[in-house]
Amino acid sequence: MAAKTWDSPQMVVGKHNNVSRIVIYSMLVIVAIVYLVPLVVMLLTSFKPLPEVYAGNILALPHEWTLAAWEKAWGSACVGLDCSGVKGFFWNSFRMVFSAVFLSTLIGALNGYVLTKWRFKGDNVLFALVLFGCFIPFQIVLIPMATFLGKIGLAQSITGLVFVHVVYGLCFTTLYFRNYYIAFPDELVKAAMIDGARFFRIFFRILLPNSVPIITVTVIWQFTNIWNDFLFGASFTTGASAPITVALNNIVNTSTGVKEYNVQMATAMIAALPTLLVYVVGGRYFVRGLMAGSVKG
Repeated sequence: MAAKTWDSPQMVVGKHNNVSRIVIYSMLVIVAIVYLVPLVVMLLTSFKPLPEVYAGNILALPHEWTLAAWEKAWGSACVGLDCSGVKGFFWNSFRMVFSAVFLSTLIGALNGYVLTKWRFKGDNVLFALVLFGCFIPFQIVLIPMATFLGKIGLAQSITGLVFVHVVYGLCFTTLYFRNYYIAFPDELVKAAMIDGARFFRIFFRILLPNSVPIITVTVIWQFTNIWNDFLFGASFTTGASAPITVALNNIVNTSTGVKEYNVQMATAMIAALPTLLVYVVGGRYFVRGLMAGSVKG
């Protein structure tokens, strides 16, 4: 009778690792499928003519691929005198996001710089108050902000909406930059002071060029939150000055007669594409930037 052979500890560990990988990857695939099915349905529906949408399986490939729904959703295809689309609202959102992200990131970086490299009495109390602002719900600021925007003449405008997003986002951007700069060597700042560099020169020549990881995090965070915002857009803008999220809601809820699901899905894809592209291009840097500066502070 042949002698029984025993697996070495290394072989046993290797087998367990392989089983663990199979289980983990299987779960990831299942979760990915669950999350991707709605996206696949949106894409397929947006490329189908309307009769096929009503007659076919939502997961079936289009028998006739067409861009008509996309053209109508964007506003480049006119039916009679109807040239409505989300093109104008899309550019409203683009202008709003670009301005708000730039200003909130720059001011947040300055705040983080002051709170870490130019310490003053009560700076920790000030930072605690700023941190408290991160936990204020959107709904609480609606009425005070609407009143304030009306008094300064920015109500129902993209400029007013930019102001709202900058103010609300400053708490988060200040937190990110403060936690990043607190790990930045103080010796570099002191050496620059000895060489005669002043406040803004130190900031723009030393700190800001070394802040690419946290700038990436801040831009992705702010861009996603501002672009996808609906509550502020619906509360502080109206008509042609509304962002694309408000326009998408109006298209879905105000359509009468036959529901043009292909146009609605195309509009939803247009609204989602910018944030999708941001995460595809810069998503891998997001976690790296969050971890940067997390050892100290």
